[in-house]
Amino acid sequence: MTNADARDFSLDTELEETRGWDEDDTDLLETEDDFESGYADEPDPDEPDPEELTTGQLDLAERHELRRVAGLRTDLEDITEVEYRQLRLERVVLVGVWTDGTVQDAENSMTELALLAETAGSEVLDAIYQRRQKPDPATYIGRGKVEGLKEIVAATGADTVICDGELAPSQLRNLEDRLKVKVVDRTALILDIFAQHAKSKEGQAQVELAQLTYLKQRLRGWGGNLSRQVGGRAAGGVGIGGRGPGETKIETDRRRINTRIAKLRRELREMKGTRDTKRQERRRHQIPAVAIAGYTNAGKSSLLNRLTDAGVLVEDALFATLDPTTRRTTTADGRVYTMSDTVGFVRHLPHQLVEAFRSTLEEVADADLILHVVDGSHPDPEGQIAAVREVFAEIGADQVPELVVINKADAADPMVLARLQQREPHCVVVSAKTGEGITEARSVVEGELPRPGVEFSALLPYERGDLINRLHQHGEIDSVEHTADGTIVRGRANEDLAGELAAYALV
Repeated sequence: MTNADARDFSLDTELEETRGWDEDDTDLLETEDDFESGYADEPDPDEPDPEELTTGQLDLAERHELRRVAGLRTDLEDITEVEYRQLRLERVVLVGVWTDGTVQDAENSMTELALLAETAGSEVLDAIYQRRQKPDPATYIGRGKVEGLKEIVAATGADTVICDGELAPSQLRNLEDRLKVKVVDRTALILDIFAQHAKSKEGQAQVELAQLTYLKQRLRGWGGNLSRQVGGRAAGGVGIGGRGPGETKIETDRRRINTRIAKLRRELREMKGTRDTKRQERRRHQIPAVAIAGYTNAGKSSLLNRLTDAGVLVEDALFATLDPTTRRTTTADGRVYTMSDTVGFVRHLPHQLVEAFRSTLEEVADADLILHVVDGSHPDPEGQIAAVREVFAEIGADQVPELVVINKADAADPMVLARLQQREPHCVVVSAKTGEGITEARSVVEGELPRPGVEFSALLPYERGDLINRLHQHGEIDSVEHTADGTIVRGRANEDLAGELAAYALV
């Protein structure tokens, strides 16, 4: 049984509405800064919702309903395919706020949240969202709608609610006080997945740094119950948000967290030094670098394997690759270049992760070419492209030459592929699974690599075959002529190699 068989993510137009909650109109006293911080002048969750009965952009009916995403459950009949769950799943209800875009955009976002929740080891019982101009500063969804959500939680037997956004500490506390179950936001969910998948020492340190940075800002927001003993059924009773640093880290005071953060940053600086040394060595030899980047689960590792025979582990899971993999490969004419697989991106990638993984993401920013891998079979590939390019801009990679690689052509709608090719003229269409388009992709990549900058003509003695070998690896050879005095070679080389050839230059 496949993952696709095990879960039903079908979205249809049928929406179940819950009506009949009335709230009074009142003015909010909070400033935008207060909403962001979640501390000063926190809104009173018992006050009426100021937005629900206002007139303006939203249709009245839209403001008065919770919409259920039809069929969005992850009931599993065959649990053996996800061993890390160990037969103990958290039972979750998903909730979102739809502020802009179409209904399909809102449901795509909720579907992605369900995939994230399943990756973290949860069973999704229900998914609802509300149309609002902006999230409620006290309770995320409308304060009257919280009671409706509480009824859904009780009816389904859920032990966790996951919100499709980052919650302020006060929102988190207010929701937990009212719902009487654990509440997790999108940021904590993604951090939890990273904590599960980090394998290397550097990856684990990066994830822990991101988690502690997130938790440090929420020490007050978690109230007196800092440990948040969840009693969940995932990860041995720890549950989402409890992996990585764990309860003992949450229970420390701010000083101890700051001490740990400082230690992690020192360790990461040392690890970064090792990577920088390797990168500088490649630059010294002027070896071109290609970075494979893109949305999570777009098929980046599969593409790396196809292009380089790297043998990287491939999993059909979100964020399966956290530790960068670099492989050396050659062009058809023997030039050497490197190709790196990097961590996948996602909509609203937590800022804490971008900062913690900045040294890893430098592989993308310092590349000579980015292969931007796109899942052509996804319902919203354009949205994924936009989300990835936002991260490119944040890490300073938006000026690096980019080749869009539309993957999973074997499973994609031909109309969607045609639309993407028209939208992204500098692209290739491939299937890393079947090998379709890989030869063309490899040829385009080789044509995009930076060329050596110095032209040369040299008569090399036969005992200097080492120079010819290096020219094949790091230069371009246009012609070779064997004479009695040696080998006449013409072509292009980088500055260092051209300097060595100067002693044999033809006048």
